[in-house]
Amino acid sequence: MKTIMIRDSGAWQMQVWISFAIAVFLCGVGLAYLPGADLDRVFMIMGYLFCLSNVFVLSKMVRDNQKARQGGRADTPMFRYVVWSGFLLAMALTAWGLLRMDINGTYKAFLGVAWLYLVTSAFTLAKMLRDRHEADLLECGGEDSAA
Repeated sequence: MKTIMIRDSGAWQMQVWISFAIAVFLCGVGLAYLPGADLDRVFMIMGYLFCLSNVFVLSKMVRDNQKARQGGRADTPMFRYVVWSGFLLAMALTAWGLLRMDINGTYKAFLGVAWLYLVTSAFTLAKMLRDRHEADLLECGGEDSAA
């Protein structure tokens, strides 16, 4: 039985990286010019980083558990609970911090859209990187034991 390996095109990979870079840039610009207290800026930076790191953890956990259905190793239920809870908490606390800031609504909208753009582009980046890793492993005939 022959395995068909589908790789993302170079154009798609470049688009994913460019999209992620634009999202990071927009978030950085929004936070750099945040018209509020320094504590608000620090809170939002922590929230963005908390969300970003949770995106990659959640992406990995979901992909690993998908592979577990095909005979791989599954994560424990408690780990899944912690990962989902962490992601939802990161999103909720960042949204709460954004909504409670005493700044112009237009500025809140810019920060909110930039934040959601960052989260969605990070999910796409995580998927693209994992697909490339799995294609590389398949190409060289290796097993995905490190994931």
